[in-house]
Amino acid sequence: MAKKAKASSEKKAELESLDDREYEKELKRLQGELVQLQLWVKTTGARAIVVFEGRDAAGKGGAIKRITERVSSRVFRVVALPTPTEREKSQMYAQRYMQHFPAAGEVVLFDRSWYNRVGVERVMGFCTEQDVKDFFEFCPIFERMIVRAGIRLIKYWFDVNKEEQEKRFRDRIKDPRKTWKLSPMDVESYRRWYEYSRARDEMLDKTDTEHGPWRLVHANDKRRARLNCIADLLSHFPYENIPRPAVVLGERETRHAYDDTKGMAKRRWIPDVLG
Repeated sequence: MAKKAKASSEKKAELESLDDREYEKELKRLQGELVQLQLWVKTTGARAIVVFEGRDAAGKGGAIKRITERVSSRVFRVVALPTPTEREKSQMYAQRYMQHFPAAGEVVLFDRSWYNRVGVERVMGFCTEQDVKDFFEFCPIFERMIVRAGIRLIKYWFDVNKEEQEKRFRDRIKDPRKTWKLSPMDVESYRRWYEYSRARDEMLDKTDTEHGPWRLVHANDKRRARLNCIADLLSHFPYENIPRPAVVLGERETRHAYDDTKGMAKRRWIPDVLG
């Protein structure tokens, strides 16, 4: 009964949409906490890797954007690697990812990661089943090495149902601002829904470990998914509010003062399209 009640509660949370005011208020609060986390990471030299995986249109990119939009890209680095080059294909599989691992005072957010091997590469036939088998043997060892090196490893899987993914795909087709997001690979992933489901299930079964556990995000509601993900991310760090020195603007230097607006009128100003 307890499990049923929990499932019912989670479903209800998915259905209850946040209004703009609620969402913006909580997002602002959480982004303020991220700013505090940023200073703590820089001060302590902490290192972290955050992996974002999930189906196409699950909302990974939107969550990453809200995490990074109020913090420094020097501290929170986003890594979204393109298709591997011929040179990268000849390297060890994890090599192209490791070169982006964090130094002291950095949090690296992987918008898709080494898990491509058992996701898109597997489903689309870009690797062999032996490659997949090798990955499942190698991955837990690889991630254990990451953690033992003192790097926090946090892995998120964003999960949407068939209906919501289709809705988002159709929205991208209709909206010229979003059409670029829909690639031929996305369309093929839509067709192969159940192949991706089986690949996801095996991936979670074989790589959900004590040192690298998967954190699943209910992502049918984008706003809730973003807020829940940021709140969970913050919970993985023992950060504290580090006081900052007060900022004082002082006075402008006037020894070399002149009318610095005079020559600007003749410059090539862009037109005001709003009139």
